[in-house]
Amino acid sequence: MSRAFVRESEGGEAFEDLPDRPISPHQNLVTPQGLAQIDAMIEDLRQRLAQAQEAEDKGEVARVSRDLRYWAHRKSTAEPVPDPTDFSQVRFGSRVTFVREDGRSQTYRIVGEDEADPAKGSISYVSPLAQALLGKQVGDEIAVAQTEAEIVRIE
Repeated sequence: MSRAFVRESEGGEAFEDLPDRPISPHQNLVTPQGLAQIDAMIEDLRQRLAQAQEAEDKGEVARVSRDLRYWAHRKSTAEPVPDPTDFSQVRFGSRVTFVREDGRSQTYRIVGEDEADPAKGSISYVSPLAQALLGKQVGDEIAVAQTEAEIVRIE
C-alpha cells in the first residue's frame, strides 16, 4: 500500500509524506555569495520548522523538513570558489557580456546550480550557455540559440 498520503488517526487533514528533493550529480561549486545564501536558507528553514512544530502543522513540518535536509546536504557538499580576480578568460564567478548577431547585448554571471536565476542575470556553470562561455576570452565567438555571439566584456 502506498504511503504517499497519510490521514491522521484523529481524522485530521491528510498530508503528503514528501520524498527528498533530488540532488544534482554535479560538483557543488558555490560563490561566496551562494554559500551565504545557503546559510541564510538553512537558518530560515530552522525557524520555520520550529514554528510548524509549535503549531503542530504536520504538513508544514514535512515540507520544511524535506527542504532543510536538501539545504543541509548542499551546505555539507559545497565547494566555495573565490570570486575571480583574473578577467583574461571566463571562469566560474565571472560576469560575461556578449552581443548577439541581432545587436542584443546580454550579461550573465556564472554561478553554482542553486544560485542560478537567469531572470536576474545568473546562470549555472553546468548550463549549456555557461559551458560555451567557460575558458573563452573577449573577442571570442560562441554559439547561442542557433546564432553567434561575441564576448565583449568579462568582469
